[in-house]
Amino acid sequence: MRLRHIELFQAVLQTGSLTAAAELLHISQPAASKRLQQAEQQLGFALFRRVRGKLLPTTEALILQQPAEQLSSDLQNLRRLAGNLRRGNACALRLMCTPTLAQSLLPQALGRWREYYPDTECELATQHTKEMTQALLLREADLGLTLQRVKHPGLQVEMLAQGRMMAIAPAGSWTEAQCREPIRLQSLAGVRLIGLDSRDGLGGLLHSHTQELDPPVRIHTRVQTYQLARQMVAAGQGMALVDPFTALMAATGEVQARPLEPSLTVSLYVLRRAGETPIPARQALLKQLQSVATSLLQA
Repeated sequence: MRLRHIELFQAVLQTGSLTAAAELLHISQPAASKRLQQAEQQLGFALFRRVRGKLLPTTEALILQQPAEQLSSDLQNLRRLAGNLRRGNACALRLMCTPTLAQSLLPQALGRWREYYPDTECELATQHTKEMTQALLLREADLGLTLQRVKHPGLQVEMLAQGRMMAIAPAGSWTEAQCREPIRLQSLAGVRLIGLDSRDGLGGLLHSHTQELDPPVRIHTRVQTYQLARQMVAAGQGMALVDPFTALMAATGEVQARPLEPSLTVSLYVLRRAGETPIPARQALLKQLQSVATSLLQA
């Protein structure tokens, strides 16, 4: 199958109609019909059958669907990368970070940075670490901030600051004196805890530690982000173990926070493409991010 055949194949799968697929691809209906015939002739089997006016995929087409979607996705990424290379550094600063860091760290650091670069254009976005990595490789971002250590040959990873895991609980769970002291991990045995996705690096680490308690913590709800964990705690759904930046946002009267003992280290990392030297504006922002993060974590 040629690329134009694959494009039509996917368009028909999406629309269920050759006419609609032709409109989607900006070609005529006869051209679409001819293209489909060519694809089926090359393959040696039918891709669709007509049922009540709609084109339904054959068994063979359903087998081809997933690899065709992957090929199409790879092609789109190639086009995006080529476009970004053609445009060059259209924006002086393009930064992505996880949602928690966007709320707790980035505003302060960016405010300080703006004092030195008041007119420099920048683009800011939030993404999970996996999507952030792809954006960097596709040159859709230049810097990424995450709490996960990423290993990729195309990326350079630098640690900016370190803190420790925190326990958060609904308001009134602890006395003022208790809030000034660390909470022992063993004291969480049998406690109802909001669980974190174990596919997350920190989430997996916490899962192994909490399941070794006697009795293990009780997890009835799992979430994918630390933000959502904090919101669930604020709603009285249980306690949670979160990163220090999320714990900083907990100081709203709805949630209490205490450092975890024994200490579990959490690191703040910046990601960028390997072999690239940041322009001065980006390097200045990194310095402000490191300074603000260090101040927040030592407070």
